[in-house]
Amino acid sequence: MKNSLRSALLLLAALVLPVWQALAQTATADAPEMADAMRQSGKIYVVVAVIVTVLVGLLAYLISLDRKISRLEREVRD
Repeated sequence: MKNSLRSALLLLAALVLPVWQALAQTATADAPEMADAMRQSGKIYVVVAVIVTVLVGLLAYLISLDRKISRLEREVRD
């Protein structure tokens, strides 16, 4: 159980830190015109919501897969 939690946290950190860095750079740099247009129309929030939903789904799938594999490994050992 500790390994699966540790793996999930590492995966989450690997996914969140690059996004966080990109957001920090975007705040200081000049934003492209497309980003301004999407922000003004509100579509950027839809894009962010879809990306977050996909990443959360992948994370949940990996955690469930890890639990199933751990259970099978225990059954094989016993």
